[in-house]
Amino acid sequence: MDFRKSCLLLLLLFFQLICDVDANVVFEVHHRYGGHGKGTATLEALRAHDSQRHGRMLAAVDFQLGGDGSPTAAALYYTKITIGTPPVDYHVQVDTGSDILWVNCHNCERCPTKSDLDITLKQYDLTASSTGKMISCDQDFCDAAFGRPNPDCKAGMNCEYSVTYGDGSRTEGYFVRDYFRLDQVTGNLQTSAMNGSITFGCSAKQSGELGTSAEAVDGIIGFGQANTSILSQLALSGKVKKIFSHCLDGNKGGGIFAIGEVVQPKVTRTPLVPNEPHYNVVLKAIEVGGQFLNLPTDSFDTGSSRGTIIDSGTTLAYLPSEVYQQLMNKVTGQQEKMETHVVERQFKCFWYRGNVDDAFPVVTFHFENSLPLAVYPHDYLFEVRDTEYCIGWQNSGMQTKDGREITLLGDIVLQDKLVLYDLENQTIGWTPYNCSSSIKIRDEASGNVYSVAAHNISSAFSLSKVNVVSMLLFIVALLKLIE
Repeated sequence: MDFRKSCLLLLLLFFQLICDVDANVVFEVHHRYGGHGKGTATLEALRAHDSQRHGRMLAAVDFQLGGDGSPTAAALYYTKITIGTPPVDYHVQVDTGSDILWVNCHNCERCPTKSDLDITLKQYDLTASSTGKMISCDQDFCDAAFGRPNPDCKAGMNCEYSVTYGDGSRTEGYFVRDYFRLDQVTGNLQTSAMNGSITFGCSAKQSGELGTSAEAVDGIIGFGQANTSILSQLALSGKVKKIFSHCLDGNKGGGIFAIGEVVQPKVTRTPLVPNEPHYNVVLKAIEVGGQFLNLPTDSFDTGSSRGTIIDSGTTLAYLPSEVYQQLMNKVTGQQEKMETHVVERQFKCFWYRGNVDDAFPVVTFHFENSLPLAVYPHDYLFEVRDTEYCIGWQNSGMQTKDGREITLLGDIVLQDKLVLYDLENQTIGWTPYNCSSSIKIRDEASGNVYSVAAHNISSAFSLSKVNVVSMLLFIVALLKLIE
């Protein structure tokens, strides 16, 4: 091989190395639909999504965020993760209400093979990864997953799991451990690859909605509070602190999802209710158009049967019956000639021409520690077709199978706000924010503060175009020198 060809080969290898290193500690999160589509055909899917979501709640890293929280899009946020050796990409739903990561596994029974999300589904194959290992029932992770040691555990037995959701859907399988690639923030709008090992579920069998192609992804990534969540595992290994944030862009789609301490913007916080499995907070009052609702003192009691849950995996907002009725009267009462009709047996809808923000009231939730959360008409009213709007407030007593009167605040409330989950200090907070911009996060190792930008999985690419062009120009220039 002559000198020129040798130089070219070395440069190409170096170029490939640069490409690999410049990948982001990033989860690319995408919404099921890229825009605010209209049409009542999606309302049934939306109701099914949130219904399944409620049942599912039984149980510094930069994540590229895509999609939007439009109710007419049956909100579903998913991200791309990389597992195994050799590395394989998987698309998994981002879920702040569950505690494990699981993906469909090779030879899974009744797992979906096609998706209407325009993604290629893949199944994890333990035998194809040189770094994958089975988790046995006598290991610490298995004890943590079930809250106690398994009395039936015997030598050589796998650590198995089974999750049944509220709509009857079910996934079951076993836990494995393998390499997991992260994109670590290393500078302003810059990241580098970081490898670690995590334990996750390998789904061997599914039933119900999980086995259909509708909204089908490769699995679910849980950001709950339990020690089995990916956040807790990363924190236990010393890679991150148990702090993460998201900012869902309600207009353009996409947004920000990152692990780390947010320095800018400043976020006011409220305490999390202790010993609750979900992100449960203390709601003090609700204000509609400047007037506080006159509610019984126990309307927002916390506990297993009541309380207020913040959940980005839910699309709409669900209120106890007594709260729902008063709020709906206030929202619709300001339009004397407005007549509502019911769409798909559940959604109250109406016809309206004009700017809804000029005609309907702002709804403000007041939380402990004087933390407000304002929801504007364009947030809780969604247009299903021209001039026909439906109301995003729902009666929680009519939605849950057990009739629980919970307050559950989903994407229509959380969009266009930076939401910060600080599990180190057991607080949660938010502030209105432009989710298509960037935030500043502190790097714990160096103390430096770096900018993390908004992403969209549909257009995200891990290598800077400037770096690509610069490297190609460098190769051309060097080759000219050695001609």
